[in-house]
Amino acid sequence: MPSAFTPHEREQQLSRWVAHELGCEPASIKLNPVASDAGFRRYFRFTTPSQWLAVDAPPQTEDTRQFVALARYLNEHKVNTPKILAADKILGFLLVEDFGDELLHRQLTPVTADKLYREAFTSLVRLAACPDQPALVPRYDLELLRRELTIFSEWFAGALLGYQLNPTEHAMLDLVFKALEESALEQPQCLVHRDFHSRNLLIRQDNSFGVIDFQGALWGGCTYDLVSLLRDCYIRWPADQVTVWALNYRQMAIKAGVVDSHIDEQTYLRWFDWLGLQRHIKVLGIFARLDLRDGKP
Repeated sequence: MPSAFTPHEREQQLSRWVAHELGCEPASIKLNPVASDAGFRRYFRFTTPSQWLAVDAPPQTEDTRQFVALARYLNEHKVNTPKILAADKILGFLLVEDFGDELLHRQLTPVTADKLYREAFTSLVRLAACPDQPALVPRYDLELLRRELTIFSEWFAGALLGYQLNPTEHAMLDLVFKALEESALEQPQCLVHRDFHSRNLLIRQDNSFGVIDFQGALWGGCTYDLVSLLRDCYIRWPADQVTVWALNYRQMAIKAGVVDSHIDEQTYLRWFDWLGLQRHIKVLGIFARLDLRDGKP
């Protein structure tokens, strides 16, 4: 949904707001874009070095109230998300802690991966062990699972490839989708980041992991974030190694009470594989939609 203001006008508004929040002259705040995400949120550093990032989260598309509430909730449960200095939930402006630019993605190599994934697992198990708050965290239910899967049919097959599925193909996909949905819903449910991958984990100066882009968190299948991390869209590992890591995390999740110890390895790996398939079918549709609808190739 487009904003009522141009990007330049939004930046001018944001610059004035930042100056007001920091108690300085508006002319002293020069915004430099540093990143954006798959939504419509934009991030800026200032010309003056600061521990804060200015964030433009257009209220037409981004829910700043949910972002602030989730950040507070996650921090309370030892998940290292950015602290928030100020937020205007009407304008959609925020000042959030700057975790730097050292993405996990840049550090992962065959030599470093074991150590770095162990540290990522520590952050993930803390996230998964967060207590349920239904008023804050929506359910990753059957309706939402199906809505995500149909993005593939509409935006990847239809809009990107220009291919119209015939009734036989629709029926075949429906059987696959039902199997994937049942697998997602039968596994233990916990807090799910939904985009827990190597470009949303930052290695800070003290070597702790920072977690960003968490605003879409839901209560869903316990293997979802693990498969986001280990079957990342941006990096590929040998299948045998992924299995070893997945089972290592399973042991951590059992100790944390996220997964019951009676759930055997074969069942856990089936959940992991099938939820990974659900995620990547959805991602095919989302990447096509980002390009065709939102101008984000």
